[in-house]
Amino acid sequence: MTIIEKIIANHSNQQLVTPGDIVDVWIDTRAARDFGGANVVKNLLDHGLEVADVSKTIFTFDCNPGGSDQKYAANQQYCRQYAREKGITVYDVNAGVGTHLAIDNGLAWPGSTFVSTDSHANIMGAIGSFGQGMGDQDIAATWARGKVWFKVPESIRINLFGKRPGNVTAKDLILNLLAIFGANKLLGYAVEIYGEETEKLTLDERITVSSMGTEMGAIIVFFPTTTALLEELKVKTGNLYEPVQADEDAMYTKSFDIDLSTFVPMVARPGHPHDDTSVDSVQGEKIDSGFIGSCTNGRIEDLREAAGVLKNRKVAPGVVLKIVPTTDSIWNQALDEGLIQIFKEAGAMVSNAGCAGCAAGQVGQNGPGEVTISTGNRNFEGKQGKGFVYLASPAVVAASTVAGYITTPDSIPDIPATFESSVRSPQSTVHSRQSTVHSRQSTVHSPQSPIADHGSRITDRLKSTTVEGRVWLISKDDIDTDMIFHNRYLTITNINEMGQYAFDNLKGYEDFAKKANPGDMVITQKNFGAGSSRQQAVDCFLSLGISCILAESYGAIYERNAINAALPILTYDPVSLEELELQDGDTLRVNFETGEVHNPKNNKTTAINKFYDAQMAIYLNGGLL
Repeated sequence: MTIIEKIIANHSNQQLVTPGDIVDVWIDTRAARDFGGANVVKNLLDHGLEVADVSKTIFTFDCNPGGSDQKYAANQQYCRQYAREKGITVYDVNAGVGTHLAIDNGLAWPGSTFVSTDSHANIMGAIGSFGQGMGDQDIAATWARGKVWFKVPESIRINLFGKRPGNVTAKDLILNLLAIFGANKLLGYAVEIYGEETEKLTLDERITVSSMGTEMGAIIVFFPTTTALLEELKVKTGNLYEPVQADEDAMYTKSFDIDLSTFVPMVARPGHPHDDTSVDSVQGEKIDSGFIGSCTNGRIEDLREAAGVLKNRKVAPGVVLKIVPTTDSIWNQALDEGLIQIFKEAGAMVSNAGCAGCAAGQVGQNGPGEVTISTGNRNFEGKQGKGFVYLASPAVVAASTVAGYITTPDSIPDIPATFESSVRSPQSTVHSRQSTVHSRQSTVHSPQSPIADHGSRITDRLKSTTVEGRVWLISKDDIDTDMIFHNRYLTITNINEMGQYAFDNLKGYEDFAKKANPGDMVITQKNFGAGSSRQQAVDCFLSLGISCILAESYGAIYERNAINAALPILTYDPVSLEELELQDGDTLRVNFETGEVHNPKNNKTTAINKFYDAQMAIYLNGGLL
């Protein structure tokens, strides 16, 4: 068996599992964050469910650890009250990113299983643990049952050969892989990475690579555990773990041999983490700000890397640098090592541990037109604010903020670039900022009381296995969850309020919610729902009464969330759908049980992939819970 097959078999009382098997997997540690946590609790209360084992259940408040947003503050306090009542451990706003706390504190370990409302919970592949980000219904079910259904994925093996260049960091490694595989070539696969050079990667470096498996569409990116890694974990946790390795005769769907010696320092261009190019190709691009942090690059080695560049240097005039360590213990270590002093003397702002701008958190957001270079894992439009975001390594971000433009540590100029007065149009910038403030105020003041509102989830749905409705043809790949339901609305817990925000960050479809009618269906292309684990990106369609969604493929977490919420989703082969000669606005009839699809306008019929058994059972049950 492969690594993922071994772990799933060990946690499902099976001697052997193979791709496609659907099994109940016991979960060792079950987490909910301040993002999603309130909805997890609400799901439990709505369905009269209790927590199965509080010793394996935790809250982590890492999205907005400052509580600066009133709705986040309300949701955090709601979860605290529930935790006090049930005896659940809370890693509160002073602790840091939940997945990193789990690794450093032994809440996840090689061979274990871990779930969270964090879409980057698959970061656990760095230590040979099976971690998964899930929606609030999945997590609620896991809290109540201790286990959750899962379809065993196929595995892919990547062999990296050749010498790793000295200027290629772990962030460069994953950006090079993203340039090769894009956002959907590894969609739905478990990936194992091998190679002499990868065996030398430290824990922090492995975390950087595994954390961006989500951006590659992968279920998880595993590194086999090494003696050095197990020793590093022993120092952190006091525990000596068994190694996790695939069998020598493990079966892989595909295998790729890639020359690591050809990798170069990379950046991801604004808009897509997989739109990657060499740093050299964009050298000289003027920036307004830099951000160092997130679950991808906020570890102590990342901070040392940045400090090595910033020591005895200053951030360029007019440029802002924000630094956010991943956990409080890393923050304190940086303080002890003198790194915080270096950052402050360079003119950077250092904030308390957490996800920061990556999750619209306490710091790291940018304004309209602002160009940011960031160590985060995502740069979808609108993800980190209203500006534009390049992704890069801590060294490149630090060097760029000193230079005032994108560059490498070995090409920092003696005199930094400055801003020309003609670069910005002050009136247009001020105007757009005012509109942003206005929209945020309306969100903050939308009527909602998460503590009192326990019965708002829509459950009164028809269970017909055939639906008919008007078609919205959206011919785009990789529509991510920020396009479907933007992160500025994440604190909403009432499903009836979610529909109005569906697709309001998808260009050309900002008015979708106003024009959509109950019964309408959406047809799109590859990797629909890539990105976050937010359940709202499913529930907004339920709120509008959308009858079903058809796509060539789905983001792995989105697919689970939709099935668990009884939102009908199906996949199709583009060749089959072409037979319908479908046009935007046509009426379509879809049978979930048989996969038959009929266009009444021209009387043409084709077949797509029908519901599988577990999907049909959950749908007829009205949802997982």
